[in-house]
Amino acid sequence: MSAVAALWALAVASLIWAVVSALRITAALEHRGIHTPWPLLRLFVLRNLGRYRDLTRQETGEVGGLFYSYVIAINAAWILGLAGLLVRGGG
Repeated sequence: MSAVAALWALAVASLIWAVVSALRITAALEHRGIHTPWPLLRLFVLRNLGRYRDLTRQETGEVGGLFYSYVIAINAAWILGLAGLLVRGGG
């Protein structure tokens, strides 16, 4: 497997991780009575992220783990994707 393929595979895996984290955040908010229309879920990801952060901080005094799970995963996907483009362009 080439370096470019490995970077792209890791970027896709990170993106899947971010999507699963976003869905779990939405489910956690639904459990707490905050409804998000499923067809518009993509539009409300950042809103839900902020609501989840504020809600978990209010409930426990700390930000919930799913917040960090999403932030790390989406940033990893960006970094790995850009690295894959740079390696591909330089090679």
